[in-house]
Amino acid sequence: MKLFVTGAAGFIGSNYVRHVLAETDDEVTAYDALTYAGNLSTLRDVDDSPRYQFIKGNIGDRSTLEEAMAGHDAVVHFAAESHVDRSIIGPDDFVHTNCFGTNVVLDTARNLEIGRVIHIGTDEVYGSVEVGSSTETDPLEPRSPYSASKAGSDLIALSYFSTYDVPVSVTRCTNNFGPYQYPEKAIPLFTTNLLDGKKIPLYGDGLNERDWLYVDDHCRAVHLVLTDGTPGEIYNIGAGNETANRDLVDKVLALVGADDTMIAYVTDRLGHDRRYSVDIAKITALGWTKQRSLDEALEETVNWYRDNRWWWEPLKGS
Repeated sequence: MKLFVTGAAGFIGSNYVRHVLAETDDEVTAYDALTYAGNLSTLRDVDDSPRYQFIKGNIGDRSTLEEAMAGHDAVVHFAAESHVDRSIIGPDDFVHTNCFGTNVVLDTARNLEIGRVIHIGTDEVYGSVEVGSSTETDPLEPRSPYSASKAGSDLIALSYFSTYDVPVSVTRCTNNFGPYQYPEKAIPLFTTNLLDGKKIPLYGDGLNERDWLYVDDHCRAVHLVLTDGTPGEIYNIGAGNETANRDLVDKVLALVGADDTMIAYVTDRLGHDRRYSVDIAKITALGWTKQRSLDEALEETVNWYRDNRWWWEPLKGS
């Protein structure tokens, strides 16, 4: 296959490109606007691959997108604004990129008669889950501009299946972590702060729970949905690693060799969901299982940031 990957210079997108080039014979076109969270240093290790090319472009620019997407067999759509805190401060970019941009991607795929489209979503669209786990048919109850814009983008994508028969599937993943994650997100922020001798911020009482999914496991699930998933369906992707933020902090502190004097408790953010958890029966039925435990993957991740200051220091101004 010849794959067109949007948001490919970002965290999950770049890891997906790497996965495809390492594990398949597919060709990849990486498409990215290179905003603050996307940069070419993230993909420099695959620059020499004859099965890879990069095109700079914005998903909202219809003419550039159409020219770049033409001739591909499938689209994997990662491009999105994705940080809750940023969405609270400035929601306009989130609605524009995640809703308008997704519409342009799906409409362009429709016009070009692309054979398969995967739209990458988030479990945050379900809202806070006090008990149990969200299934793909549960109502959407997003509580931040970020999650609301992602819920809107999911519905836009699915509407193209219902209205135009575009062969699109939606995935909804839990919190990802791993190499090349922009250091405003929790695990790289905690790790790089500690490596620089700085304290790490912890919201509220630290008891908010998240399911931490290693990015390599997520990429394998996405590719499985691409090859074996059913158009028009939604697939939750999670690792069963529900962990309170305070416990996650303890794990990172131990891996870096620091103690809890390095924690700075800060005021909880607006609309902070207490817990996320997803039912993964559908993706499991396709044959997917996680390959890394939380502790194993977290140690690999901390070691990666320890060994790759060249990548994150310029982003933090360290």
